[in-house]
Amino acid sequence: MPLEPFYDPAKSYLDNFEHGPFGLFADTSPASQTIEPKHQFLGYPVFAPFGIPAGPLINGKYVKAALDMGFDIPVYKTVRTHRYECHPWPNVLAVKVEGDLAPDRTLVANQNYSEPLSITNSFGVPSFDPEVWQRDMAEVVAYARPGQVVVGSFQGTLPENGSVADYIADFVLGARLVKETGVKIIEVNLSCPNEGTANLLCFDIHRSRQVVEAIKDEIGSVPLVIKMAYYKDESRLEDFLREVGKTVDGISAINTISAEILDEHGKQALPGAGRLRSGVCGSAVKWAGVAMTSRLARLRGELGMKFAIVGVGGAGDAAAFDEYRRAGADAVMSATAAMWNPMLAQEIKGQAHEL
Repeated sequence: MPLEPFYDPAKSYLDNFEHGPFGLFADTSPASQTIEPKHQFLGYPVFAPFGIPAGPLINGKYVKAALDMGFDIPVYKTVRTHRYECHPWPNVLAVKVEGDLAPDRTLVANQNYSEPLSITNSFGVPSFDPEVWQRDMAEVVAYARPGQVVVGSFQGTLPENGSVADYIADFVLGARLVKETGVKIIEVNLSCPNEGTANLLCFDIHRSRQVVEAIKDEIGSVPLVIKMAYYKDESRLEDFLREVGKTVDGISAINTISAEILDEHGKQALPGAGRLRSGVCGSAVKWAGVAMTSRLARLRGELGMKFAIVGVGGAGDAAAFDEYRRAGADAVMSATAAMWNPMLAQEIKGQAHEL
């Protein structure tokens, strides 16, 4: 890989949190802008509809560096209403995929990161307590310059021995805590394990509607984006949009594609219970992100809805950015490629045709 990643997979999550970011993100300064913002994202002017999705920007230092490097829509990593521990190291490994990654594959993982770059990441959505992340998030919201907007991401957690009502109440509390930071746009992660009737919350349409409506009642006019996974079934995707599409302001897709992850000896690569399967992101999932973007754009028109679409997955260069924009994305985000190429936003601003 040409550049040092700003999140170091060889270090623990805590080491990255305390000592990162690394590489070109380690010592940044605000980039000078000589033009006025000519794009809009959910009512806010941005220089370019490009950013980094929830995941690698694990605290305010990372978000500030992303803003300095020209990622105009960075998402502050998903937080919770209470402290939640990270999965054991390693949390990021390289995977080799020939062509597009189909769902339910078995992949071999190692630490040899090379092009075309795809990785698996397994963190478990860790979080510090709100008294830590609220102050930190508020600082980066204030740090963003005109032409940039920070998105705050969160998700709910089922309390031990809790009920469905408790689960939804935790989403509402999380939304309230994020709103208190002054963040301009809020994202809720529905592509996470669900204590309801499906493996991922976004596949439980009824529960997703309950959660989204409760959040929107809490945050009012603050734009709400939902983060969702790849939907294989077209009719189910339409059903999902009929239930939530008029409530939300934006949809971010996709998150990752799940695969069984083994090491080079055929053993489970990520230690610990429940980690045989892990989400894969990067170049191998671009097909799914572009496909979801196209389908969401078509259904948005057919159903007469107005939600913004954030295309995510394998957006590693200006050509991929253009492909997402042509498919209907109002904004595009890159995690894996941006981690290893902190210059990506500047390259896209200089090379993309769909700006």
